[in-house]
Amino acid sequence: MIHVGIVGGAGYTAGELMRILLHHPLVNLSYIHSNSHAGQPVWAVHNDLAGDTDMLFTNELGEADVVFLCLGHGKSAEFLNANGLPGNPKIIDLSEDFRINPHFQTHNDKSFGNQKSKIEFVYGLPECNREQIRRASYIANPGCFATAFELALLPLAKAGLLTDEVHINGITGSTGAGQAPTATTHFSWRNNNISIYKPFAHQHLREVRKTLEIAAGAVIPDLNFIPVRGDFTRGIFLSAYAALQLELPELLDLYRQYYADAAFTIVCEHEISLKDVVGTNKCLLRVEKHGNKVLITSVIDNLLKGASGQAVQNMNLMFGFDEKTGLELKAIGF
Repeated sequence: MIHVGIVGGAGYTAGELMRILLHHPLVNLSYIHSNSHAGQPVWAVHNDLAGDTDMLFTNELGEADVVFLCLGHGKSAEFLNANGLPGNPKIIDLSEDFRINPHFQTHNDKSFGNQKSKIEFVYGLPECNREQIRRASYIANPGCFATAFELALLPLAKAGLLTDEVHINGITGSTGAGQAPTATTHFSWRNNNISIYKPFAHQHLREVRKTLEIAAGAVIPDLNFIPVRGDFTRGIFLSAYAALQLELPELLDLYRQYYADAAFTIVCEHEISLKDVVGTNKCLLRVEKHGNKVLITSVIDNLLKGASGQAVQNMNLMFGFDEKTGLELKAIGF
């Protein structure tokens, strides 16, 4: 058994982590930290956990083997510099703070074993960094769009086949925008509505480009990404196409070989949809050829494989557990 702490316990990603970890056979959930809800029952915020736990939120940081940081973007580094983590635990950060710049220098004498430290975060995408994750103490969990995007294109990048600009359309559920309501996330605006946001400039493009260029060992062409707000709560449906002369049987072999050892990424020949993956830690991929173009479709649950499920997958690898432990979840289907 390992002891686990969660910091930033009120949001969507923390709620998903609790749902997984409370039923993980090798985990004891030691504490759930929240300054704003300290003393309240966890189920008072995450209503679906009523009957699953009597834990209370706390504003104290206890000892743990691993701590998940579920804080807003830009808040994780701030938190680590302001607070000591007892026992020098492993850390899995679900924000974007360490994805691009993995080196972190603490500025106080309380963090990381009561001494100022320079540490390095490993990018937590198991399909390309599994062995580094196994040896890591600090993980930067990938973004949700980035996960779907990278899994769609990594086999092509690794094979040196990303030689033409790529066109990508991705539609995401409202939970991808976080729990705090905004003008474009509340129900009356989002329901029965579709809109584009941050065309060609989404923040996840930086980590996608970095990951793909490391895999390719070269600079890759333009990634033309159009993100879309969907009128549903969970899931990402992403499609990408580019000019490529390789025939479909060779492409399928390439993808199947790349993902042969992947625990949750499956290459399909049938049509795929969001309902195939919502509620699971899976990524389903479909590869097609249309004339001289390859079309790759990628679907994930943005809160699971795109966030908390992948974070637990990383935890399993870090502690030598079977990668699927606690994550064999069922899709909603219909």
